[in-house]
Amino acid sequence: MIIGLVTAVAASACYGTGSVLQAVGSRKSARREAAAASTAEVTQHGGPSLSSTAKAAVTWEFMLGTVLDFVGFGLGALAARLLPLFLSQTVISANLIVTALLSVKLLGIRLNGREWSSIAVVCSALVLLATAAGHEGSGETAMSTHWWLLVVSVVLMAGGTVLVRLLGSRAAILAGLLSGLGFGAIGVGVRILDGVHPFDLPTLIADPALYAILVSGAVGMYLHTVALQIGSVNGATAALVVGETVLPGIIGVLWLGDASRPGFAWVAILGFILAVTGAVAVACFGEPDSHGAPAEPEREREPVG
Repeated sequence: MIIGLVTAVAASACYGTGSVLQAVGSRKSARREAAAASTAEVTQHGGPSLSSTAKAAVTWEFMLGTVLDFVGFGLGALAARLLPLFLSQTVISANLIVTALLSVKLLGIRLNGREWSSIAVVCSALVLLATAAGHEGSGETAMSTHWWLLVVSVVLMAGGTVLVRLLGSRAAILAGLLSGLGFGAIGVGVRILDGVHPFDLPTLIADPALYAILVSGAVGMYLHTVALQIGSVNGATAALVVGETVLPGIIGVLWLGDASRPGFAWVAILGFILAVTGAVAVACFGEPDSHGAPAEPEREREPVG
């Protein structure tokens, strides 16, 4: 349990730091495009084009953030196998706190009193969940469950990407939520993945859950980037928290055998509800990114001509 908690906290720190660095890179790229008066970098609906997203992804801040995301992914996958999903996913989703705190320094975002209160609620919820968590389930499921996970992941990620592009500049929270659902699917996939322990490469490659993990991870990363480009970093991250916490937690309890300590079920439920409510509150109370005017040392002058 202790090793799992430490691993989940480390994953949370990596994800939170990565999100802010990716936001810094996205905004730097957006400013350059704005300075160049480029109109080719948005879709007809006002959202970022694939080209603009790709340009954001090659800034050094974004690349460093992506490396941290991969490290966080590895740590999060380990935590998902060591802890009940309702605990591992909630602790990992506490990267919202890391994101909020770092965004004050790196993005110049000023958190209001309601946002600080919401963050305190999330912290309290994590304490409740850690106190109530019992044993994690075995993760042994029928192969049909693995196929269903792959089908749902493909439909959700493909359909979500199309919807986000249609909504354009209004899709920030939706993109964050969908990316969270993708990361949540990764947690479920890692738990049920065959061929991991003991390691068996042919079994691993033949498992549909592996491809659900790959699809959800790749598209989830893209949607998270879009959310950071067009919306508040705290709002997008809060929406991601809800997506990657609620569904995996419910699936873990109902189908994978996750459980709380005897007599602590109500504590786990209360902590879970408070964690999600606090995350949603950060998204609702957060001001638009007019309060996120960059405060980084980027008064750097772009070359003229």
